[in-house]
Amino acid sequence: MNTSHADAQDYRSWLAVAVAEARAGAAEGGVPIGAALVGGDGEILGRGRNRRVQDGDPAAHGETCAFRDAGRQPSYAATTMVTTLSPCWFCSGLVRQFGIGRLVVGEVRNFHGAHEWLAEHGVEVIVLDDAECVRMMSEFIAEKPRLWHEDIGE
Repeated sequence: MNTSHADAQDYRSWLAVAVAEARAGAAEGGVPIGAALVGGDGEILGRGRNRRVQDGDPAAHGETCAFRDAGRQPSYAATTMVTTLSPCWFCSGLVRQFGIGRLVVGEVRNFHGAHEWLAEHGVEVIVLDDAECVRMMSEFIAEKPRLWHEDIGE
């Protein structure tokens, strides 16, 4: 399967991987943001979750962890970054720097990151407005506002 032929069912199955990562992160006491990097054939190349709290690493965002888990790729043009939440500037820079061709976002209500900027720069952006992603983040923000504000640099 070429990513140009991906459909809503593919996006939802890929998002399920990211949601599972987000839930694992929350269970570890971290920020519930998960991601997956998907190859042009639909294969999950890497998965990750925000590990800033668990690892004490400010750069361990969900997207960066999924990217690292995927390992070195000859090209990222046919890949899709899937994330439970609109990516921050840091993670959006990663998508742009490596030419990741598509971004699938679970939700943009709780955090309006840089997904529109990516779209303006040629990345195909699909926002799913997933109810589970919205609920997971809104509950986290309500329960741990200081940790959330630390995570987004406020």
